[in-house]
Amino acid sequence: MVIDSSSRSILNYVSFDEFTRIKDFAKDKTTPFLIIDLNKIDIRYNELKKSLPYAKIYYAVKANPHSDILKLLAGKGSNFDVATVFELNKLLDLGITPDRISFGNTIKKEKDIKYAYEKGVRLFATDSTADVKKLAVNAPGSRVFFRILSEGGDADWPLSKKFGAHPDMVYHLIIEAKNLGLIPYGISFHVGSQQRDVGQWDSAISQCRYLFDSVKADGIQLRLINLGGGFPAHYLHPTHELDVYTNEITRRLTEDFGDNFPEIIIEPGRSLVGDAGVLVTEVILKSKKSVLNQYEWLYVDCGLFGGLIETINESIKYPIFVDNPNSGKEKKEFILAGPTCDSMDILYMDYKYSFPSDIKEGDRLYIFSTGAYTTTYSSIEFNGFPPLKAYVLK
Repeated sequence: MVIDSSSRSILNYVSFDEFTRIKDFAKDKTTPFLIIDLNKIDIRYNELKKSLPYAKIYYAVKANPHSDILKLLAGKGSNFDVATVFELNKLLDLGITPDRISFGNTIKKEKDIKYAYEKGVRLFATDSTADVKKLAVNAPGSRVFFRILSEGGDADWPLSKKFGAHPDMVYHLIIEAKNLGLIPYGISFHVGSQQRDVGQWDSAISQCRYLFDSVKADGIQLRLINLGGGFPAHYLHPTHELDVYTNEITRRLTEDFGDNFPEIIIEPGRSLVGDAGVLVTEVILKSKKSVLNQYEWLYVDCGLFGGLIETINESIKYPIFVDNPNSGKEKKEFILAGPTCDSMDILYMDYKYSFPSDIKEGDRLYIFSTGAYTTTYSSIEFNGFPPLKAYVLK
């Protein structure tokens, strides 16, 4: 019997045969670990291309840099967005050419800009005067896109405050970049990861229109809009389907730019690989803090520092299932926590997951939609725990 913690069937996420296949694949492996289904990534990529046929896809490598994922996407014609020279080197080592790579991090060392430029990268993001000056010196003549500030309301994982600049500031950056010999190429934004409000794209696209018009008066023709990421994976709380987002984006682009709107690129990460992952973890302790406390604690061997950092503030609520054919039907709610000696390592305390009341040590939990930002967020050696392992489903 498979018990769902949220009263949603496991069939919302995987077929019975697929789950059986996952369990068979996992049975001889030591927890915790991540299982990656490349077929799901292939399907998601095809869906995205169909929904936004005019957009170039630049996969956000930070979401999951597993080599098999990168090779799959490269073979399908994807481009790639990198945040560091380390991600850049990984792509180059796989034979991916620099003309398919953008350096999308607005925070970068001068030596890293120079390195990327020497390797052949010619497309860079920026959002500050200091970075524009570094680009002019170390990546002369490169194409630059300018990130505008986005509040990211209604996103499960907002990306506001740290990145981007106000449109008025971006206007001055564009002028400065032109004067310093760079090619002001376009505008970018990110509405927040796992964005639920489709209207967030409307507002950002209208700001792009404003900037296109403003700098045209100064003789600068922008050619690109980078829509960033934000498309969802399937977590516990449902979102709109992909075509709801893409239809609204297309409508807004057409309203603001007509039939010949600019070159469009997108930087999906979570939406491409999130649903392709299943994290398998094991119950290592079940305890109560007081005799009269109605909630028991369930400790598992993968916590915040083992790859589940996006549960911080209970931001991302994953679908979690326990498989125990000998368990009874009675359920109860538990507080779910990780294994480390840090009191911050609590996954879900306010939001309660329901599991069989007789769940015990050694029972495995299958955490779905964990293909993005788990292995990459996993700590190196906190408490001596090794990084989260990943296996490709065979």
